[in-house]
Amino acid sequence: MRTHEQTVQQQFDPRARAYLTSAVHASGPDLAHASGLARQTAAGAGRALDVGCGAGHLAVALAPHVEHLVALDPSPAMLSTVASTAAERGSSRIEVRQGSAESLPFAAGSFNLVGTRYSAHHWRRLEVAVRDMYRVLAPGGHMLIIDTLGAEGALTDTYMQAMELLRDVSHVRNRSVTEWRSLLGLAGLSELEHREWPTRLEFSSWVARMRTPADRVAAIRDIQAAAPREVKEALAIEADGSFTIRTGLFWLRKA
Repeated sequence: MRTHEQTVQQQFDPRARAYLTSAVHASGPDLAHASGLARQTAAGAGRALDVGCGAGHLAVALAPHVEHLVALDPSPAMLSTVASTAAERGSSRIEVRQGSAESLPFAAGSFNLVGTRYSAHHWRRLEVAVRDMYRVLAPGGHMLIIDTLGAEGALTDTYMQAMELLRDVSHVRNRSVTEWRSLLGLAGLSELEHREWPTRLEFSSWVARMRTPADRVAAIRDIQAAAPREVKEALAIEADGSFTIRTGLFWLRKA
């Protein structure tokens, strides 16, 4: 029987190139805003860490604004993709490292900027991961959290989480803004800025990216068809199965 960590690796190792070219992951207002935030801070004088880097879109966006960036992920294929992309773009500032968000292989205070994008909803022990990100962040350093958000209302959230899990068995949970703020506040981080953007998930490419089996694709469509009006409106579910969720960005500082 596989552990969750093994499931994550099995899900993402064969799909690294798909995530590199995914329109949702490769671009977006959140990525541009993150680059701007890094540019405006004193992070350029120090080191940055991208936790759960995936195909490296956040790492590439932040690297020009720091001296050195470590891109960390449990998937060797994802790290290979990041290294290849960095080489193609002539970026010598990016170093790849295999590891888990819940047990970061770095000393306390090692980084001036610690970030993550579209990864935290796969972490089994999110509270542990956030505490470890806080540990490796230097005093006065900044933390950047970007992830798809859970719904505040239980009804919509239940349908959303069910669709996510059917599509990708490594999914754990999208947290709501309220949940994120509670978690980040308990970790001792001060919120400097919060932004949100709508993120439309085009259905065919969304399920193709994870090679979701046909029976699970059918189950997602059944759930959408059975959803009450409140859920269909909240998620803007379209005739072809496409729907819209929200991406949230939290910009924080360690005292």
